[in-house]
Amino acid sequence: MFFWDPMYFVFALPALILGFYAQMKVQGAFNRYSAMPNRKGISGSQAARYLLSASDLRNVNVEGAQRLLADHYDPRSRILRLSPAVATEPSVAALGVVAHEVGHALQDKEAYVPLQIRSGLVPVVSFGSWLGPILFLIGFLFLPKSNLAWIGVIVFSLSAVFALVTLPVELDASRRALQLLTTTGLVVGTEEKQGVSEVLSAAAWTYVAAVAQALSTLLYYVFLLTGFSRRRD
Repeated sequence: MFFWDPMYFVFALPALILGFYAQMKVQGAFNRYSAMPNRKGISGSQAARYLLSASDLRNVNVEGAQRLLADHYDPRSRILRLSPAVATEPSVAALGVVAHEVGHALQDKEAYVPLQIRSGLVPVVSFGSWLGPILFLIGFLFLPKSNLAWIGVIVFSLSAVFALVTLPVELDASRRALQLLTTTGLVVGTEEKQGVSEVLSAAAWTYVAAVAQALSTLLYYVFLLTGFSRRRD
């Protein structure tokens, strides 16, 4: 945000490096295990329908997503969307991605509390993630005697709460994914299980990075306000 302030990099750089590392791990693991066919020879779409049926989730539909790694489960419409690289390929990576999203569908079916909290925060966070910084900037730069900057911090803090809630949701979905693939027999052998584990583990780092980035920005805002208050006094 304040790129001319050296303290910005003190707060932001570790999280940015972690985010870059997480993306490299995801791309590396996905590319490596996308090139490894699964022994069952089934595509992501076929695996999704099989796992949904095995989990008694026949009311969940499977549709396509347009972007790479845009795979997700939508609890509002009960639709599992798969990117082309996952939907059409009979790879080990596809099994891991699909099973993870089916894990979210299972969370929805069981009314998993962290997922419900995250779903409830989505509309608030999508609004607060851009409004918070705007309020902070206006209050910090133009209305320093008001509480507007602190209101911006509070509004933006919802993004940090969202990131914190998202982490256990994603870790639990990955745990369910491994269990599903093992119990249904879609993963065959140690090599495939290791591949799925690496794909899921790499994806988990992106959520850890999201927490770090949200918290680092929030802490930087607080640092500016508390330091600014001391200089005014």
